[in-house]
Amino acid sequence: MASPALSACAEAVRKHDNDRFLTALFAPATVREDLFALYAFNHEVAKTREVVTEPTLGQIRLQWWRESIDGAYAGHPRRHEVVEPLAASITRHSLDRAQFDLLIDGREADLDDEAPADMDCLINYAQVTGAPLTRLACQILGARDPAAMEAARLVGTAWALTGILRATPFLARGHRSRLPLTLMIEHGVTETALFDLKPQPGLSKVAVAVADAARALLADARRIRRDVPKSALPALLPAILADHYLARMAAADYDLMNPILLRPSVRRPLAIGWAATIGRW
Repeated sequence: MASPALSACAEAVRKHDNDRFLTALFAPATVREDLFALYAFNHEVAKTREVVTEPTLGQIRLQWWRESIDGAYAGHPRRHEVVEPLAASITRHSLDRAQFDLLIDGREADLDDEAPADMDCLINYAQVTGAPLTRLACQILGARDPAAMEAARLVGTAWALTGILRATPFLARGHRSRLPLTLMIEHGVTETALFDLKPQPGLSKVAVAVADAARALLADARRIRRDVPKSALPALLPAILADHYLARMAAADYDLMNPILLRPSVRRPLAIGWAATIGRW
């Protein structure tokens, strides 16, 4: 018997955000499609910089999504394969509107190709693009208490930092960088060489600093793990994936341009599966 076809949102997440797709599979079946709708929305907003040719067009796209969220909360969602199921999820779970606004506003930073000035700026960017999504996922899962929201902030930010490191080669090809300028200067890394994908010894030191910041956030999250409802687990499983990707970077001596880091790892789904089985993130 053929397996049932995935919904449009689930298929989009499976294809474009496979890490979160895997984590959503461990959510209760009753809310899984709601998570897929949320993650598909995030993909649509996050890809804005990649699908526009100038900042003005990006602003227009983000405004379209703001208006779509307006319509969802007003009970008049646009006819769209992501907006309609997302609107249903918003109503079903009384999702916090402010988190959507933070997420969309955070993506405006992508329209400015300037790298963050320092580590604080980078962490702020990671927080506004990573934490709201994780908090909304926790709300869908019924975990809305302060401990869950704080764990979501920490894990979401750490996951975003990890993603920034992994995306370095891709961004460099488009003459963009999300690595802190102060660290780049300190370690003798130039954007010119980075954009040409040329080896630079100092780049690994920059990567170590960002990776350490991500690990510190994960450690802070795990210090409050006992206070976080078990229902939040699927939303917080990216912590396990962050561990996995950061360990791969360490094994490659933090050479972000090493092709081995682009290869899929069979350990990734196994790590998520084991963590979900024992209820740890």
